[in-house]
Amino acid sequence: MDAFLTTPIGILALTVAQALAILVPLLIAVAYLTYAERKVLAAMQMRKGPNVVGPFGLLQPFADALKMLMKETIIPSGASRALFIMAPMITFLLAMIAWAVIPVNDGWAIADINVGILYLFAISSLGVYGVIIAGWASNSKYAFLGALRSAAQMVSYEVSMGFVIVTVLLCVGSLNLTEIVRAQQNVWFVIPLFPMFIIFFISALAETNRAPFDLPEGESELVAGFFVEYSSMSFGLFFLGEYANMILMSALTTILFLGGWYPPFAFLAFIPGPLWFIAKICFCLFVFVWVRATFPRYRYDQLMRLGWKVFLPFSLLWLVLTAAVLKLTGWLPA
Repeated sequence: MDAFLTTPIGILALTVAQALAILVPLLIAVAYLTYAERKVLAAMQMRKGPNVVGPFGLLQPFADALKMLMKETIIPSGASRALFIMAPMITFLLAMIAWAVIPVNDGWAIADINVGILYLFAISSLGVYGVIIAGWASNSKYAFLGALRSAAQMVSYEVSMGFVIVTVLLCVGSLNLTEIVRAQQNVWFVIPLFPMFIIFFISALAETNRAPFDLPEGESELVAGFFVEYSSMSFGLFFLGEYANMILMSALTTILFLGGWYPPFAFLAFIPGPLWFIAKICFCLFVFVWVRATFPRYRYDQLMRLGWKVFLPFSLLWLVLTAAVLKLTGWLPA
């Protein structure tokens, strides 16, 4: 068996098996995140939520998926057909392939590369293309306006997120995601870098177009934004991509600030690391939904002012302060 795994076919088979071990649970998690969100929102608003399809409504995600698959795909007559079809695929695939470098446990990553953070930067930057292409290819002013809003929003908050991540990298001395988690074995970075944690999480809300920053999908003024012309499974791919990005940003928050697979206290170390990792992701996702149920939508000028005039200068200042403290105290990693 070991000899087979060293052959090109064996390496390919092992890689495919690892990818499926990540992607299949991820797709199931995306489906049930929609169910969980509706249930949590219902509880906060004193409603019942999905409770008809299956026991406790647990089969509702499969019913929704079947409905999407059965609907007709409508392409506007003036749309650029190839780009129109390609845009949701780009959005969904980028949300999936980003998971190649996410370590669920020590050594549990499809590709445990030394530049994992740079890989995630590259993937998140490409995510803007799916949105822009969808808005432009639809040949609709509403869709195009939504795409421009979304692109400006994603670019604005990526800058602050970049400074936050660089601050964490200063404390670790490595671009490897596994090393970032190992550096938090004694103290999670959420404690010394708490302001940066808040900025990162709020920026994650804006990056994934979630309330209160869901301006690109403002129903009243943009009629659902950049994907207004999409229907059936092409709309469903945008929907799945957004929820997959929510899980990805929650995983990244867990890795950068919440200690990854490490337990909060040493006496809880008997619980397997992957369970801690999943529990922390679920907590972050709950906060995503909690924020949606609590805060009203920002105006667009408020959104941009927060990103450029508050988060950007503050994250840059904290980055400089962190570097100064590490240098003066001799705590810079070797």
